[in-house]
Amino acid sequence: MSRSSDERFLRGEGTESRAAVEPIAALVAVLAVGAALGLYVGALDDAAPDRERPTAEATLDRVEPAVTTGGVVDPERLRGVGEFRFGATVEIQADGETWTVRSGDEAPVAEAARGTDAVAVAERPVTVSVEPGRNIRGTLRAVVYR
Repeated sequence: MSRSSDERFLRGEGTESRAAVEPIAALVAVLAVGAALGLYVGALDDAAPDRERPTAEATLDRVEPAVTTGGVVDPERLRGVGEFRFGATVEIQADGETWTVRSGDEAPVAEAARGTDAVAVAERPVTVSVEPGRNIRGTLRAVVYR
């Protein structure tokens, strides 16, 4: 009977000519793959939107088109803004006047909310129509519980 050439590899003969990886190089490769996976998971976590609560910026994005006509904010249209899902306060300030709409009694008060971590505040400069033919610069502000 003839012997197969594979039998000598099974017995350990001739293994010195086979390719092998040094233990240090294998360890470095495993650490590199682990670090890359960790960075990838961290990036995915940071990129995921926060679906629990709306941010103040998202509230402004929703309200601004509803109160704006031709690029000018009309404070009277603030009353027509629909109900908010969470407690929120939206206000327009211009020429010493303030127009405010709140989503119920649980909505944060804009003046009391400043400087606290419990609420998110976002504001944008806008052009406000204070009377027919008179437009001035003002601020559109949203205050939302975090």
